[in-house]
Amino acid sequence: MHEHLSDPYVRRANAEGYRARAAYKLMEIDERDRLLRPGAVVVDLGAAPGSWCQVVAGHCPGGRVFALDLLPMEPVAGVDFLQGDFSDEAVLAEFERRLEGRQVDLVLSDMAPNISGVAVADQARSVMLCELALDFALNHLKPEGRFLVKIFQGEGFMEFRREMERRFQAVRVRKPGASRDRSAEVYLLGEGLLG
Repeated sequence: MHEHLSDPYVRRANAEGYRARAAYKLMEIDERDRLLRPGAVVVDLGAAPGSWCQVVAGHCPGGRVFALDLLPMEPVAGVDFLQGDFSDEAVLAEFERRLEGRQVDLVLSDMAPNISGVAVADQARSVMLCELALDFALNHLKPEGRFLVKIFQGEGFMEFRREMERRFQAVRVRKPGASRDRSAEVYLLGEGLLG
């Protein structure tokens, strides 16, 4: 708890009105890769507590932001949020209905499973969420769209990365400074759909 409260990104998020330190991970990646643009249609999977939505809504004036999470999320101005399980077909169908056939410029996934403490099971669930997010991206992105997904290095990481490399013209690995050094999390950025 002391480490969390003394974390400079946590203090900065509190001072600047962001709901979580994760906001700075997205801002850093955006600064490098220019993901967020005015008028963009953006989907945020695993959105709660909403710090990525706050960043996107602030950087995409005139755009549309759609968000989904199993957990509740306080409203963010300009964000269409649906609470539900991403792996539930009925929830996914409702989310797609809200998109109203729009093709998406950017799919973001900061999803992580509830940690059980069993490393092998947690890693397998994490990769499964990445696969679900990738499937969503492949079905909804514009040809020039981009997909940013959090994944933990470990079992299944290289296989998932290779699958992304089969699907996108370029796949880049990002480890923002706001990620804790000891964390195995990295972000994979897919750009330009193949096929």
